[in-house]
Amino acid sequence: MSGIIGVVVLCLAAILFIFLGVRAWHIRPLAGRLAAGIVTSLLAIVLVVGSAVGLRGIYALYAPHGAPASAIHATAAPGQLAVVQRRVLLCAGCHSANGQAPLSGGNQSLLGPLGDLYAPNLTPGGDLKTWTDGEILRAMREGVDRNGHPLLIMPSDALHHLSDADAQAIVAWLRGQPAVNNIVPQRNLGIIATLLIGAGLFPTSEQPHIAQPQTAPPPGVTPQYGQYLVQVTGCASCHGEMLTGRKPSNQGGPPAGPNLTYIVPKWSDTQFLALMHTGVDPTGHKASSEMPWQAIGQAYTDDELRAIYAYLHALPATAGPNG
Repeated sequence: MSGIIGVVVLCLAAILFIFLGVRAWHIRPLAGRLAAGIVTSLLAIVLVVGSAVGLRGIYALYAPHGAPASAIHATAAPGQLAVVQRRVLLCAGCHSANGQAPLSGGNQSLLGPLGDLYAPNLTPGGDLKTWTDGEILRAMREGVDRNGHPLLIMPSDALHHLSDADAQAIVAWLRGQPAVNNIVPQRNLGIIATLLIGAGLFPTSEQPHIAQPQTAPPPGVTPQYGQYLVQVTGCASCHGEMLTGRKPSNQGGPPAGPNLTYIVPKWSDTQFLALMHTGVDPTGHKASSEMPWQAIGQAYTDDELRAIYAYLHALPATAGPNG
C-alpha cells in the first residue's frame, strides 16, 4: 500500500506543479517569468512522467490479469509424491526458514529496501487452505494469485513448462504437508518498486495462460528429459535464455551465471555429478554460494542429473558473457 500512497502523492504533486507552472508564466518581470516558468514546468514534466509510470505499475500489480483458474482436483500417485518430496527442496530456499520441508514460509523479505515481500506459507496452515487446486496450479505456472493479481519473484517462467501430471503432483503434495501456523507479513511494495515495475525494469511473474494439455518427455537419461528438467528448474534465470551466460547487472535480479554450453561439454558426466554433490568443479573451483548446487543435488537422482548433463553436453558451444 505504501507504493500506492507514494504514487498518489506524485500525482498530487504533478497537479500542483502544473498549476504553479501556469501561474509562473504569467509573472510580469520577464526574467522572473522565465526562471520560474522553466523550473516549474520541468518539475511538472518529471512529476507527470513519474505519475504515469507509477500508475502503470499499480495497474500491473493490482488489476486482475489472466484467465480464470481451472476447476480441477489435483491427484498424484504415491510414486509421484515421492519425486515431489525431493524436488520441492528447490522451493525451500525461499519458502522455508531452514531450507527444508515443510514449506512454512520465508523469514526475510525478498525485496530488501524496496518493500516487504515474504515467500508465503504453503502448508495447509497458510492461505492456500482457502485456495482451489486450480488457483494453486495457475499461481505456479501462470504467476497470478487467486484474484488474478501478478505475483513477484515467483519462478513461473520456469514452472510454466511443468507438465500437467507434475504440476498436479506438486499441488497434491502441498495439500499433504503438516499444517504449520506461521503468519508471514503481507506484501507491501514501496514507491521505488512500484515505479520500477511500471517502467518495465522489474518484471512480474505473470505468464501466458495455459490452454492446452502439457506433457513431459518420458523419464530417462536422455537430452529430451534433461531439457525438461533444466527448464522447470529455472536454470535460464541465471545462465541466460540460451544458457550462454549472463552479464552482471547493477539493477539486481538473479545472479550472473556462466556459459554452460562452453563449460559443461569439457566435463565428464561423473565430474558434473560431483559438482552437484560437492559444489566443487573438476578444476577444484568452489561453486558460488548463489549457485543452488546442494538443492539440485538433493532434488534429483543421479540418473536425472545425467539427463541434465546429456542435454547440456549436446548443446552447441557458444561464446557468451562468461564463455
